[in-house]
Amino acid sequence: MTKPEGALIAIVDDDAAAREAVTSLVSAMGYRTFACDSAATFLSSVLRPMTRCVIADVRMPGMGGLDLHHQLTRSAQAVPMILMTAYPDEATRDFAAAAGLHGYLAKPFDPETLLLCLRQAVRSGAAIRKLSATGPTE
Repeated sequence: MTKPEGALIAIVDDDAAAREAVTSLVSAMGYRTFACDSAATFLSSVLRPMTRCVIADVRMPGMGGLDLHHQLTRSAQAVPMILMTAYPDEATRDFAAAAGLHGYLAKPFDPETLLLCLRQAVRSGAAIRKLSATGPTE
């Protein structure tokens, strides 16, 4: 089993019960977590630069998970993302896959599926951080 190595995972969901459940699950998997009740809260968090993956709900008041992904992609601090939703649809799933997200999970989701997505996202995030730290190579 790949160790999380203290990776910090943000859980962003406006539903307190869902946010707490996912936070507890991810913590039990060995990751460090912090929970945010909105995308705006995550974006303004001092923990944002240390975040290795964001797990966000698709539908939230204000900025939803897809909009958060776009915001992070445009920023200098892009971070791997996993989306979760109680309202899955094929169009959003296809968009998420095309946009390079590391998962699109329908609530309730299988913990093993989340763990696989997290492992992939954290590995991907480590590669992104390594490249940005060393700069492009020729």
